[in-house]
Amino acid sequence: MTGGSRGIGRAIVERFLSEGASVATTARKATDGLPENPNLLFLDVERLFEAVRQRFGALDILVNNAGTQVEKTIEHTSEEEFDRVMGVNVKAVFLCAKAALGPMRKRGGGSIVNIGSYDGFVADPGLAVYCASKGAVHALTRAIAVDHGRDGIRCNTIAPGWIKTEMADAYMASLPDPDAARRNLVALHPVGRSGLPGDIAECALFLASDASAFISGQQFVVDGGLTAKAPQAG
Repeated sequence: MTGGSRGIGRAIVERFLSEGASVATTARKATDGLPENPNLLFLDVERLFEAVRQRFGALDILVNNAGTQVEKTIEHTSEEEFDRVMGVNVKAVFLCAKAALGPMRKRGGGSIVNIGSYDGFVADPGLAVYCASKGAVHALTRAIAVDHGRDGIRCNTIAPGWIKTEMADAYMASLPDPDAARRNLVALHPVGRSGLPGDIAECALFLASDASAFISGQQFVVDGGLTAKAPQAG
């Protein structure tokens, strides 16, 4: 998987390891205390798939989690910033999924889980390019599922809502009154709280497993009921 050192990615790594999976992960930053485990292999992206083949012999699951954002409207977003966000959030999904197809086809199938966002179908203020990138991930997921289902390869998206991560904290910090924004955000959730990385990890585990064998091309919104609630509901 990509982006496995912190936040949602770290929770997914730890959850998969707890199930006895062999996990290879990448990240731009250090492992930040990921557990010592003989089934965990930490790599840079360039070496990921070859190292998986050499170490584990096969590839069954790919989780595309790595992501970045720019807290700006398009008016204030540079072309370089646009390219960076789209490169990490969309092109990396394309490249990793493309690289996974051969090993998965040889294996007789596999499961690709892409981490999108509810910002792929709604828009938080000041996250224009991030919203565009996640919408692209959702569309790419459907295309992969349709084109490669005949190979036994399933592809689904998890669209997290507000999850307590460093990226979410950075966005909140960019707002005029971060503390008030956090309180208001929690109040919007019918379940009475914001999400935790572990909430996404549980969904990823389900989509990676045979329990979801007939599920492909779908978008799983994990947001505590946030987008189901009518705005006038209070």
